[in-house]
Amino acid sequence: MYAEERQQAIAGLVTHRGRVAVTAVAERFGVTPETVRRDLAVLERAGMLRRVHGGAVPTGAFTVVEPGLGERDGTRTEQKRRIAAAALDLVPGRNGSLVLDGGSTTAALAEVLPGDRHLLAATNSVPLAARLSASPGVELHVLGGRVRGITQTAVGEVTIRELADLRVDVVFLGTNGISAGHGFSTPDDREAAVKRAMVRAGQRVVVLADSSKLGREHLVRFAAVEDVDVLVTDGDADPDLIAELERRGVEVLVA
Repeated sequence: MYAEERQQAIAGLVTHRGRVAVTAVAERFGVTPETVRRDLAVLERAGMLRRVHGGAVPTGAFTVVEPGLGERDGTRTEQKRRIAAAALDLVPGRNGSLVLDGGSTTAALAEVLPGDRHLLAATNSVPLAARLSASPGVELHVLGGRVRGITQTAVGEVTIRELADLRVDVVFLGTNGISAGHGFSTPDDREAAVKRAMVRAGQRVVVLADSSKLGREHLVRFAAVEDVDVLVTDGDADPDLIAELERRGVEVLVA
């Protein structure tokens, strides 16, 4: 394989997986880590990726840009359905309690919550509240606060105060980015503050995120790796990052 062909293949892997490790790429293409680092340097100069410690991520991996809920609802829908189906095993039993964060992947879980058990569900999401209000067997608690238009979730002091009074069996969170160094992150500090309060409210913290979120770092961290008990993602997730998260105590379920 010519260097140019290998570099194009590496760029494709970064785009598809969200992150690649130097060692994994070297093994895949049968070259030395030094060769891979030179390839990454060429690709970075061409604006096709960004190098990070031990590997590379897409050029947009470090960002303060926040997609709207409508945009997220229309992307990677099949992966989100599989993640929601796998997360059903983590939903508490009869008379259990949970918090559902706003987002398209948590919305997929809300769609399939079992109706054969009594659950108390709290959410700060306007769309999720509408869905859960019609769900049999769900006693709904809507968290107050000022609603952000871009995410349609309540944020601010009121939301955080209400969460401070809650203690639930499981918190299901969405995220914009996941990395071993920066943890779980989101572009907006108000969203991050509410997510931190949700983490504190849960006896068990579960993050639902498709593989495109892995390897990305956004402006504000809301949870360190050690704060999360379970990550549910899809089969395209970077195996090296999964291994690092597991080494640090996160249970990773691949849907």
